[in-house]
Amino acid sequence: MTTMQDLAAPLAFDGPRHELRRELRRRRRALTPRQHRDASRRLCRRLKQLPEVQRARRVALYLPNDGEIDPTGLISWFRERNARVHLPVLKPLSHNALWFVHYHADTPMTANRFGIPEPDTRHGAHRARRRAAWALDLILLPLVGFDDDGQRLGMGGGFYDRTLAFTRRPGPRPRLIGLAHDCQRVERLPVAPWDVPLDAIVSDARIIRP
Repeated sequence: MTTMQDLAAPLAFDGPRHELRRELRRRRRALTPRQHRDASRRLCRRLKQLPEVQRARRVALYLPNDGEIDPTGLISWFRERNARVHLPVLKPLSHNALWFVHYHADTPMTANRFGIPEPDTRHGAHRARRRAAWALDLILLPLVGFDDDGQRLGMGGGFYDRTLAFTRRPGPRPRLIGLAHDCQRVERLPVAPWDVPLDAIVSDARIIRP
C-alpha cells in the first residue's frame, strides 16, 4: 500500500529510463482501489476547471490500464456539453501510431495486443468514425512519470510521440494534457529529443504548465 507520505514527495531517481518506468508503474499499482478511485475523482474535478477542457468539443481520452489514473468520469460530462469523445486505437499496418475513434455506449470493443480495450478495428476503419489528431481540440494522455518542469515519461513505445510529432510544426493542433497519479512525480526527468511537449500535466494534487 502506498502511504500519504509516498504521495506527497517526488521520487528521487538516478537510474536509466526503463528502471524508472518500472518503479513508477510499481508505485501506481501499489495504490489501493480506494486511493485510485479517490485520486481519479480529484483529477476529474481539476480538469473540469481548465478553460481548454471546458471549451473542447472534439476530445480524446483513454481507458485506464496497469494502474493508470482514470479520466473516464469525464465522459458523461463531455457529452452533456455536446463534446464528441474519442479513444486511441492502435493504427493497423503502422509502426506504433494511433487512430482516434469516436466512442459511445454501443461502440464494439476488443482487446488490442497489449490487452487494453479499444474500439474494434473494423468499426474504426470507417472514416466517419475517426478523427485525425490535428483535428481534435484536446487529447488527454496517460503518463508514467512527470516532474515539476513539465517533462514527462511515457511507456516507451512511442505511440503518442509518433502520432503527435506534427505538433512541432506550424498548423492546427490539439491541446495536449498528460494525466498521472501524483505518486508518479519525479524530482527531475531526463529529456529525450523525440518527446512531444505537453501544454499541461494534471495529477490528483496539482496542475503543471511548462
